[in-house]
Amino acid sequence: MNDLSPAGTDAVLLDVWCELQCPDCRSALDDVRALRARYGDRLELRLRHFPMEKHKHSFAAAQAVEEALEQGKGWPYVEAVLERVEELDRRGESFLVEVARELGLDAEEFDTALIDGRHILIVDADQAEGKAIGVTGTPTYVIGGERLDGGTSQEGLRGRVEEIADRLLAERDEQGA
Repeated sequence: MNDLSPAGTDAVLLDVWCELQCPDCRSALDDVRALRARYGDRLELRLRHFPMEKHKHSFAAAQAVEEALEQGKGWPYVEAVLERVEELDRRGESFLVEVARELGLDAEEFDTALIDGRHILIVDADQAEGKAIGVTGTPTYVIGGERLDGGTSQEGLRGRVEEIADRLLAERDEQGA
């Protein structure tokens, strides 16, 4: 699937519904980094794709992330593209291939993957699942069965995710004791 961090079997799952052309997702990067630093392997961070029509390069970017995952640098790729959202807006697919090259990935394979559409089914499945559970914008977080919408405001979301993660981890620790 599209796991971006290794996690143990006792990890709490945090789905992050994201779109790489979304300025709000770029703003959420600091929160996501802080969560990864705080919880390490106890939190399984899973990127879920939710490209939106208003961002014309978001579907290609989602496919590019899947190729980066296959090549072993999913999270660095996500961060590199999100940090330069405006450049993606202007340059589109050539920018996605350039970022792959900058990260030492096989840029020709990226280009081929974007042309042949080998990752379209993964992106389509994520998008369909997101719609089915009520995702309407990005970023949206799902943890412990609770959906938290970050598309309107990031304020307080990291604290809410931490609150839920701490509770779920405590429950698992109690069950394992």
